[in-house]
Amino acid sequence: MTMKIIYLHPSHSTLTTFTLRCRSKPDIKMEPSSGRPVDYQARKSLIEARQLVGLNMDPMVCVEIGEDKKYTSMKESTNCPYYNEYFVFDFHVPPDVMFDKILKVSVMHSKNLLRSGTLVGSFKMDVGTIYSQPDHQFYHKWALLSDPDDITAGCKGYVKCDIAVVAKGDTIKTPHKANESEEDDIEGNLLLPEGVPAERQWARYYLKIYRAEGLPRMNTSIMANVKKAFIGENKDLVDPYVQVQFAGQKGKTSVQKSCYEPIWNEQIVFTEMFPPLCKRIKIQLRDSDKVNDVAIGTHFLDLRKISNDGDKGFLPTLGPAWVNMYGSTRTYTLMDEYQELNDGLGEGVSFRARLLISLGMELLDTSSPEITSSTEVQVEGIPNISEVEEFFLFSSFLEATMIDRKIGDKPIHFEVTIGTFHHLIGDGDEEETELINNSSEEEMDDDGDLQSVATTPPMKPVITDRNYFHLPYFERKPCIYIKSWWQDQRRRLYNANIIDNIADKLEDGLNDVQEIIKTEKAYPERRLRGVLEELSQGCRSFLSLANKDQSQSGRTKLDKERLKLCLSEVEAIGQQAKTMRSQVKKSTVRDKLKLAQNFLSKLRFLAEEPQHSVPDVFIWMISNGKRIAYARVPSKDILYSSIDEEKGKDCGKVKTIFLRIPGKKGFGPAGWTVQSKIEIYLWLGLSRQRKDYLSGLPNGFEENKLSRGPGLPASPPISLTYMMKQIFQLRVHMYQARSLFAADSTGLSDPFARVFFSSQSQVTETLCPTWDQLLVFENVELFGEASELRDDPPIIVIELYDQDTVGKADFMGRTFAKPVVKMADEHYGPPRFPPQLEYYQIYRGNCTAGEMLAAFELLQIGPNGKADLPPIDGPTDIDRGPILPVPLGIRPVLSKYRIEVLFWGLRDLKRVNLAQVDRPRVDIECAGKGVQSALISNYRKNPNFSTLVKWFEVDLPENELLHPPLNIRVVDCRAFGRYTLVGSHAVTTLRKFIYRGADKQANNWSTTVNQDFSKPQSKDLCYFYKKDDEKGKKKKRKKGDEMEEEELDESMLDWWSKYFASIETLTEVTSLLLTDYIILIMLLKNKSFQTFYVFIYTLICVQVYPKELESEFDNFEDWLHSFNLFRGKAGDDDDQNVTDEDRIVGKFKGSLCMYKVLDDMPRDMNFDSNMGMFNNIPSNDPINVLVRIYVIRATDLHPADINGKADPYIAIKLGKTEIKDKENYISKQLNPLFGKSFDVEATFPMDSTLNVSIYDWDLVGTDDLIGETKIDLENRFYSKHRATCGITRAYAIHGYNVWRDPMKPTHILAKLCKDGKLDGPHYGPAGRVKVENRKQTDEHLALTVLNHWEEIPRVGCKLVPEHVETRPLLHPDKPGIEQGRIEMWVDMFPKDMTAPGPALDISPRKPKKFELRVIIWNTDEVVLEDDDIFTGEKSSDIFVRGWLKGQQEDKQDTDVHYHSITGEGNFNWRFIYPFDYLMAEEKIVISKKESMFAWDETEYKIPARLNLQVWDADHFSADDFLGAIELDLNRFPRGAKTAKQCTIEMVTNEGEMPMVSIFKQKRIKGWWPFVGKVEAELHLLTGEEAEKSPVGEGRNEPEPLEKPNHPDTSLLWFLTHYKAIKQLVCIQYKWLVIRIVTALLLLPVLTLFLYSMPSYMVKKMLGA
Repeated sequence: MTMKIIYLHPSHSTLTTFTLRCRSKPDIKMEPSSGRPVDYQARKSLIEARQLVGLNMDPMVCVEIGEDKKYTSMKESTNCPYYNEYFVFDFHVPPDVMFDKILKVSVMHSKNLLRSGTLVGSFKMDVGTIYSQPDHQFYHKWALLSDPDDITAGCKGYVKCDIAVVAKGDTIKTPHKANESEEDDIEGNLLLPEGVPAERQWARYYLKIYRAEGLPRMNTSIMANVKKAFIGENKDLVDPYVQVQFAGQKGKTSVQKSCYEPIWNEQIVFTEMFPPLCKRIKIQLRDSDKVNDVAIGTHFLDLRKISNDGDKGFLPTLGPAWVNMYGSTRTYTLMDEYQELNDGLGEGVSFRARLLISLGMELLDTSSPEITSSTEVQVEGIPNISEVEEFFLFSSFLEATMIDRKIGDKPIHFEVTIGTFHHLIGDGDEEETELINNSSEEEMDDDGDLQSVATTPPMKPVITDRNYFHLPYFERKPCIYIKSWWQDQRRRLYNANIIDNIADKLEDGLNDVQEIIKTEKAYPERRLRGVLEELSQGCRSFLSLANKDQSQSGRTKLDKERLKLCLSEVEAIGQQAKTMRSQVKKSTVRDKLKLAQNFLSKLRFLAEEPQHSVPDVFIWMISNGKRIAYARVPSKDILYSSIDEEKGKDCGKVKTIFLRIPGKKGFGPAGWTVQSKIEIYLWLGLSRQRKDYLSGLPNGFEENKLSRGPGLPASPPISLTYMMKQIFQLRVHMYQARSLFAADSTGLSDPFARVFFSSQSQVTETLCPTWDQLLVFENVELFGEASELRDDPPIIVIELYDQDTVGKADFMGRTFAKPVVKMADEHYGPPRFPPQLEYYQIYRGNCTAGEMLAAFELLQIGPNGKADLPPIDGPTDIDRGPILPVPLGIRPVLSKYRIEVLFWGLRDLKRVNLAQVDRPRVDIECAGKGVQSALISNYRKNPNFSTLVKWFEVDLPENELLHPPLNIRVVDCRAFGRYTLVGSHAVTTLRKFIYRGADKQANNWSTTVNQDFSKPQSKDLCYFYKKDDEKGKKKKRKKGDEMEEEELDESMLDWWSKYFASIETLTEVTSLLLTDYIILIMLLKNKSFQTFYVFIYTLICVQVYPKELESEFDNFEDWLHSFNLFRGKAGDDDDQNVTDEDRIVGKFKGSLCMYKVLDDMPRDMNFDSNMGMFNNIPSNDPINVLVRIYVIRATDLHPADINGKADPYIAIKLGKTEIKDKENYISKQLNPLFGKSFDVEATFPMDSTLNVSIYDWDLVGTDDLIGETKIDLENRFYSKHRATCGITRAYAIHGYNVWRDPMKPTHILAKLCKDGKLDGPHYGPAGRVKVENRKQTDEHLALTVLNHWEEIPRVGCKLVPEHVETRPLLHPDKPGIEQGRIEMWVDMFPKDMTAPGPALDISPRKPKKFELRVIIWNTDEVVLEDDDIFTGEKSSDIFVRGWLKGQQEDKQDTDVHYHSITGEGNFNWRFIYPFDYLMAEEKIVISKKESMFAWDETEYKIPARLNLQVWDADHFSADDFLGAIELDLNRFPRGAKTAKQCTIEMVTNEGEMPMVSIFKQKRIKGWWPFVGKVEAELHLLTGEEAEKSPVGEGRNEPEPLEKPNHPDTSLLWFLTHYKAIKQLVCIQYKWLVIRIVTALLLLPVLTLFLYSMPSYMVKKMLGA
C-alpha cells in the first residue's frame, strides 16, 4: 500500500506529492493529552419539583456531583415545592475524571438533624453527557425521579432544573426563554439527551468476570523472603479481585488469595434504567492488602461502542473477550511514582494484565417481582474462546538520534515488549514469562528458533551537539524479534484497519482542502470532489473485504452486530459522499467540508474496536539499568495482512518515533523535549506468514544471524548490515517564523532554529525570526537504494529555541519536514527545483506554537563529487560574513511597501521593576526596518502621543501570505540614557491593514442612492377605527373580561415595559398585545356624537445583546485598534490560545496602513502629507466626558457565602473615581435586580477603562469580589459606530421612550453627512406626514435614516442602537470561567456640548399589593378514609387547607365537616391571602428572614400558585392527607359549573381546556377536581380595593358567610358514653377516686420498706 503526504506551496496552486513506500507519517504532538487537570465549573439551578409521590411531604433536594453534596431548603407540606436555588461546584481534575463523575439529584422527605430522611426518588447522569450537549447545558428541563430500590413503582415525580458544565474558556449561552405553557409540558421537556426515548425501562446489566492472567509482581523479593522465613512457604504475593463501578453503583468479586492467574467465574449485576445516562463502566483489577488496596490496572467500557441505538441497533453486549489493561511499569517498587496510570489517568506505559469478561443485558418487566440490588452470582462454565496462535513480532532499529544529553553517557539499549513477553529489566526472574508462556520446548524446537531477542545490545552514545547524543549504528542496524501466543482475532483488527485507512485518506484530503481555502488557491471544490470520490471508493472496498473469513471461531455476538453496523454505516457514508460529490460547488465548499468532517468523526468512532485481542507493543529506552522513555505502538497499526487495505498503517514500514517521558512527568516543559528519536521498522503477524517480514526495509542489506547447529533452519537476524549507502548534501533554506511564543521574561523571544538530519545538526545564526539563511549539511550518509531514497527520504526535524544570554536556551517548538530529493542523474530545474518556500506548523507539546517558512532539498553527490551540484548563488552579504542567505530562486519576490503608523496613545501600563512608567516610547519594526514614535513626556498627565502619524518603507514579499510579522515594542526612557522594555506585541498578519483603494463606483453616492426614508415603517403608525356605541363599551367592561385597557395610557408604560417586551417576557400587557402592538385608547368629545379612536402603536423595543457590545461591533476597532502589550514568558497551559491575562502589561492604541509604493501613485488617494491615509480622524487632545452607567441586573452569580448565596452590590471604578454602592446591597440573591444608574465625570485619555464589579457584602471582614468586567470607553467614544448614546427606534420628547441624547437626530445626521463629505440631508415636502393633526417632524425622518445608516454606500456603518449588553463577570483567580453575568449599558456625553437630561429612571418596579379571597363552598366525592367500628360504614371528617405557594406558614384551614359518608362537605369558609405581586414577571414577592439568626430579610420571587388540599381529620393520630390541586393563578382551567361537569381531564388535558387568569377575570367561581371535587370562588382585589371593602376570615364579620348545615362533632356514639363516665368520675365520686389512687401508690412503698428492713438492721448491728 502506498501512502501520500501532500505538501502545499503558498506561491503556486500546484500540489507536490510524495509517495511514501517505506515510511509512516510521524506524529509531531509530543505531550500526553489525557491526565492533565483542568478547571471545571458545574452549575445547577433547581427551580421546582412536581408530582412527588408521597403524603404530607416536607421535601428537600440533594444535588451530588461525585463526592460533593449540596442541599436545598426544606419546603413544608407540599408535593410540588418551588425552590429556585442555584448551586455551583468547582473542580480541578483531568477531563476523564470529570466526565465520569455522576450527577445525582435526589428528593428526600423530612430530613432534619435527628433523621436522615427517606428517599422519594433520584435521577442520575454522568457529567460527560451534560458536557457533550449543545452549549454544554440543559436548560429548563424536567428530571424524572425513580427509586432504584423499588423499580416496580414507576415515576416518583419530576424536578425542573438547569444544568451546565463549563471548562476554562467556555461560554454559556442563555437560551431563548420559552413560554410557561411550553415548559409546563413535562413529557416534552424531559432532562434527556437528544435521541434518548422519554420512556426508559429498567434493565439488568450482567458483567461476567471469568479470569485474569499476566498480573505483575505486587511485592518485592525481600517481602517474599520474610514471608518464607515466618511461614515456611513462598507463595505469590498478590491477592487480586475485580471492582466494577457503573452509574454510581459499585460491585466486587471475591478475593483470590496469592494467585497470579486468578479464576473467578463470577458475575456482578447492576440494575439501572435503559438507555443509561452514564456512558462508561469502570472495571478495575485490584490487589487486596491489609493496609491499602492498590489498583493493578483499569479498563473503561464505553457503552456507546458496544451498543447501537439505531433502527437495526442492538443492546449492550461484549465478549466473552479479553480486555488488556495498561498502567505503570511492571517493576514493583514500594512507592510507585506512576500509580495514577493504574487508576486509568493518563496513557499506560506498560502492559499490566488481561481480563476475560463478558457483558450482557436484559430489559426487566417491572410488573413481576425482581431482586434489584447488585448481586454476585456464580457463573456456569468457562466460555469457548478461539484457539491460540503463535504471533511473530520483528523490529529493526535503523537510527537512534536526538537522545537527551541529560540522560548521561552510560550505555543505552532499547527493549521491545508485547504483553508479558520478554520484560527483562528488574521484572523478576524468568518465572513470569514462563507463567504466561505456557508453550513447551518442543513447540519452540519445531520452529527452530531457540529464543526471542527482545533488546538491542547496549551501546555508548556519541555527541551530536550541545543538547543531544546519538547512537553510532551506521551500517549495522540491531534487530529484535519476539514470539508470543494470542487468540487469533485478526479479523476484528483488519476491519478496524480498513476503516482507519479510509479515515486517514479522508483526513489528509480535508486538510488539503482547508489549506487551499486558507491560502486562497484556485479550485478547492475540485480537490474536495476528488476526496469524496476517494471516500466512496474506500467504502466500496470495505464492503467487499469486511465479510471475508467470517467462519472464524470465537466470534462473539458483538462481532456480528458490529459487522452489521459497520457495513450499514460505511455503505451509507459511501452513498452520501457520492451524492455530495455532485453537489460540491465553489459556493458550497465550506458547508460540504463540515459535512465531510462529520463523516470523518463517524469513521473514527467505527474504527475503535472495544474487544481487544493482541496487546500493544511498548518500546523502552533503558540507560544504566533505568527506564528513561517509552513509546506505545498499537498492535493493529503494525499487523500484517496479505491484502494491503487490511494491513496496519505502520506495518512493514520505517516509522519515526519520538520517545516520551512516562506519567505526570511528561506534562509541561519536560514533556516537550524529545528523549530520543528512533527510526524503527516494525512487523507483526502470524509465525506462518513470516516469509515477507523483511520486505518493507530499505534494500541493500545483509542479515546477521546467530550461529546455529548444523541442519537447523536459520533464525531471524539479530542485526542487518547495509552494504549500499548514498552520499547527499542537504540544503535547508530557513526564511522566517511567525506567531511564535514569548519565551523571555521580557515577553519577546530571540529565536534560533536547530535542524537535525540523520546524525548531524546545524543552527541558524541570527536571533530574529526572519533568518533568511541557508544551512548546508555536507556528506550525509543514507543507507538503502537510491531510487527508494528519492521517493521516500527520511524526515528532517527542526526545533526552535529562544537564546538566553544566561543559562540554557528555552525550547519553543518543533516541526518536521521532508526534503525534495534530486538524484545525481537528474536535471536541477522546474517543476521540482528549485523548491518553493512552504509554511510548516510548529508544535509545542500538543499545542500549535507558530509557523515556519522554509524549503528543503536533498541533493545526491554523484561520482564527480560536488562539482555536479547546482551552485549556491544569491546575494553575497559582506556584513553577514560566512552566513549564506536564501538563494534567489527560492527567496520570495520583494516589493517596496510603505507602512504608515498611527500613534494614538498608551493605556494601563503596569510598573516595570517596581518603578512606574513615566516617559514611554513605541518602536515599530518590520523586516529590519522601522520607526519610532514621539516620546510621551509625562505618561500620567497625558498618555497620548503628540505626533500622530509616521511612516517607513520596507521591502516585503509580494505574496501577502509570506509577509513577516510586525513588532510593536514599548520602552520607558529613564534617566542617564537607560531604556527599559515595558512590553511588546507581534502583529502576525498584516493583511487586514493593507489599503485596497476605494471602490470607484461608490464615489458619488448621491446619484445612486435615492432611498425614500420618509415613509414610516408599517409598525410605526398603523390604523384606527371608530365606534359610536358608548354603551357597548360599558357592557363589555361589566363582564370583567378584556376591557381593562381603557385605563391604560402611555403614561403607564415605563422603561421596564420596554425591557420586558424586548426579552419577550413582558406579560403585564399580554392582554394588550396584538403581535407587538399596544392599544391606547383616546376619547375625543365631539358636538354631534361621542367617538373614540383606538390607535395601535408599536411598543418601542430596546436591543438586548446576549453578549458584550464589542463582539457585535468588532471591538469598535473600525479605525482605532488596541494592541495588548505582553511581558513575561508564555504559559505552558494546555490551551495556548487563551491569552494569559497576567502577561498583559498595557495597551498600545493606534493603527497601521500599508500599501505598495508605485511610481505612478495616484495623488487622489485621500492622501495628506502629514496624516497620510489617516486624514479623517479626530484630535487626540484630552476631552472631558460625563459617563452614565446603567446597571440593570446580574444573573447566575457565583455563590460567595457558606449558605450558597451572596449579598451582592455594585462597585464602579473609572480613573481615580470609585463608587461602592455598599449600603444598597441585595440580601441573599444570586440573580439580583439592581436598576441603578451612576454618573461619573472622566477625562479621556487618562480615564478610559471602566471597571464594573460585583462584590459580596460581609458583616465581618472584607467584602469578596464575585466578578468584574472591564470596558474600554475610549474606543467606543471615537468609533464611527457612535457608541456614545444608542439610537432609539422612534423619536419622542417625553414618556417611556424619551430621547436621551443632547443632540437631536437632525443634528446627528447633519454631522455624519459633514464628516463623510456627503451632500445633505435634504427634507423634501413629500416627506412630511400628517398624523392626527400632528406633523411628523424632520426628527422622525432623520431618525429613520440613522436607523438605516449602514445602507449608505462608502461611509455607512451600523450605528449602535438603544441597547442593553450582557457582559460576563470574571475573577482574576479563576481566569476564563464566568462567575455570572451583568446586564448594563453606558452612555457618554462630551462636557463641551449641551448637557444631557436627567438619567432614565430604571429603579426596579415595586410589587403591587393584592388580596386573594378564596371561598370554599362545598366538596363532593372526596375519598372516604375511616371505617365505622360497629357498622363498617366508610366515612371521612373532611376539612380543606389552602395557601399561596411560598407562604406555607400562612396556611389556613376550614372547619371540619364530620362524618361525611358521601364525600360531600359543606363549609362556606373564606381564606384571605394578601400578597405582593410583580405583574411583568408573574411572580409573588416575599420578603422574610431565612432564620432567627439572619441579619436582614431576603427577597424571594415565586410563581403565583394557589394550593388547595383536602384532609381527613383524626382525633388521636395525625390527620390523613387525601388529595390536592395546585392552580397557577395566571393560567388555570376555568371551573366547571356543576359537580357533574367537573372531571379529572380538566387538569390532565390542560392543553384542550379553556384557561383563565385571575389577574384578568378578577372573580371566578366553579368546581375543580382533586381527590374528589371542590367548589370554590376566587376573588382578586388590589390592596386599595381590599381596604375599602374588608371581609372576615372564615365566617367572621364583616360580610360573614352563612353557616352550613353539617354535624359539629364526630363519634356521637362514643361521646354519649364518654359524657356519662365524666359525670361519675369527675363529679359524684371525685374524692373516693382520689383516696383509692393514693392508697394504691402508698402500698408498694410500704411493701418495699418491710422487705428491705431486716437485712438493713442486721448490717447496722454487725457494723458491716
